[in-house]
Amino acid sequence: MLMNTVRTRIAPSPTGQDLHIGNAYTALINYVFAVSHGGQFLIRIEDTDRTRFVEGSEQRILESLKWLGITHAEGPDVGGPFAPYRQSERLELYKKYAEELVDMGHAYYCFCTADRLSKMRKDQEANHKPPMYDKKCRANSKQQTANSIKNGEKYVIRLNVPDEGVTTFHDEIRGDISFENKLIDDQVLLKSDGYPTYHLGVVVDDHLMEISHIIRGEEWISSTPKHILLYQFFGWTPPVFAHMPLLRNPDKSKLSKRKNPVWVGDYKAKGFLPEAILNYLATMAWAHPEGKEIFSVLEMVRVLDLKSIQTTAPIFDVEKLRWMNGEYIRQTTDDTLVHLITDFLSSRPLSRDPGILDSRLRGNDKKNKEMVLKILPLIRERMKTLAEYESLAGFFFARPKEFERPLKVAPLKVGGIALQSCEWNHDAMEAAIRLEAEKAGMKAKDVFMELRVAVTGKTVGPPLLESLEILGKEETLMRLSL
Repeated sequence: MLMNTVRTRIAPSPTGQDLHIGNAYTALINYVFAVSHGGQFLIRIEDTDRTRFVEGSEQRILESLKWLGITHAEGPDVGGPFAPYRQSERLELYKKYAEELVDMGHAYYCFCTADRLSKMRKDQEANHKPPMYDKKCRANSKQQTANSIKNGEKYVIRLNVPDEGVTTFHDEIRGDISFENKLIDDQVLLKSDGYPTYHLGVVVDDHLMEISHIIRGEEWISSTPKHILLYQFFGWTPPVFAHMPLLRNPDKSKLSKRKNPVWVGDYKAKGFLPEAILNYLATMAWAHPEGKEIFSVLEMVRVLDLKSIQTTAPIFDVEKLRWMNGEYIRQTTDDTLVHLITDFLSSRPLSRDPGILDSRLRGNDKKNKEMVLKILPLIRERMKTLAEYESLAGFFFARPKEFERPLKVAPLKVGGIALQSCEWNHDAMEAAIRLEAEKAGMKAKDVFMELRVAVTGKTVGPPLLESLEILGKEETLMRLSL
């Protein structure tokens, strides 16, 4: 392996709806580390779990990475010198290497049935023993093994873990980690259907694809000694390992779709910006050396150090992400933000009851963009996601069908009288409304509120008089039914 070149990877499994936000977090660190060292970041699809395979998942994973801006030099969609990049297309390789391990005495054929393994585990559980294979088939002679294969008995190939000694590896984030060999299971390497388990596939592929650094979640720490043994048995130099802490919900529970959206596509559909998502993920277990909260991936490339990554499980707080997304929205230029809003709203799938902006913005024409541009100054400070544009500004495009509370006729009538006769600018409208309210013996704030509810349908929203200027006198008076 050419260890002088930094090569990192992620190896997602196409078993879900999309790219998990935790995998996006890991992908970001792998990508930034590779770029910061002038190396390559690649994607390998680990699709050997056929029972959980989801059609279309691979494509959605690749699309989400592209949307986030995490680009790869090699992968199933772009090819590369170590193709193929799908494990299901590399089965002969795994079989070859598994049989090599058997020949060297570092692996063995196991013919135990599912029923026997189930009973074994139940007995271990009853006796408070760790659930590990009892090595029964390791004692089989070569002749017994050959006869069983000849008779067509189903088998798997298991790792032959030494009974004594300690396996140690160095973690760039956590330091040296050791495991007693007697506590390491004789892991299945090749399943009876000819597909590898994660452990064989990942070691063979990482070696053949010349991966120099494996940066992955801490859930794989307990598997790493098995991988180290495989590297030793094959006579290969192991890569550098770094295990990232797992993301947690605010209540410290493991990140799961029961409590928060977990797919990148969910956040895209809710109107989050890819730059904000990456920025937030970057702050999960690592802090910018200058104490910055808002920074680009390019800045991260300049200063990332794996050794500065914390081991404490970081909290993924959607509200904090919303705040950061709002900061990015405020930093975005008007022209770019108009483009983002109109694209977001017009690209949503039409429902049976389309949103109030759908009919106006689906065409995405110049007139609509000009309208969005006029409205932006009134709502930019309030927006935290692109999706909030509709709730904040929808009344500009369609009259409200519902009101947060019943309209009060008296103050509404006073406001209508004031607006009918005044010039259509902020100062003139404000003066006229205050004057009519005083004449009627009412508080001006009550008149303003009634006008807001009648025009927007809501009690809270963008500045009222500036909104009326954009809406126009004719449309405003129509909404007041005057």
